[in-house]
Amino acid sequence: MKDWKLPWEGGCRCGEVRFRVSAPPLLTAACHCTGCQRMSSSAYSLSAAIPSDGFEVTQGEPVLGGLKGSTRHYFCPNCMSWMFTRAEGMDWFVNLRPTMLDDPSWFTPFIETYTSEKLPWAATPAVHSYEKFPSFEAFQTIGREFAESES
Repeated sequence: MKDWKLPWEGGCRCGEVRFRVSAPPLLTAACHCTGCQRMSSSAYSLSAAIPSDGFEVTQGEPVLGGLKGSTRHYFCPNCMSWMFTRAEGMDWFVNLRPTMLDDPSWFTPFIETYTSEKLPWAATPAVHSYEKFPSFEAFQTIGREFAESES
């Protein structure tokens, strides 16, 4: 089994908000949707789905930002770094922006989503690609495959 070397520490660009991760990711991903492109000012956003009980903010108070709606995007109130996201009805995990980790060198996206909105030159090493989001059932299978690939 992979030694994740937990816990991980991380924080925003200015250091006002800090967090700790004590559980390994359920899945890693790159999202090519235009919303993520605009929020990240990049070709795609990166996410590590962390079990909620393995994630805690240890310093500061992140604020809601980005598109207002059922998905809650959290930012540092000072430097406005997009740190993590919580999807409505899926409070059992947090989508952490892995580049907020003090050491994100381990991160590789296992899946990529919204390839239908992908910029023509953008490429990732993801194992699976989806035009939109995979179905909930597919996520369960993908999660098991990710866990097996990391063991």
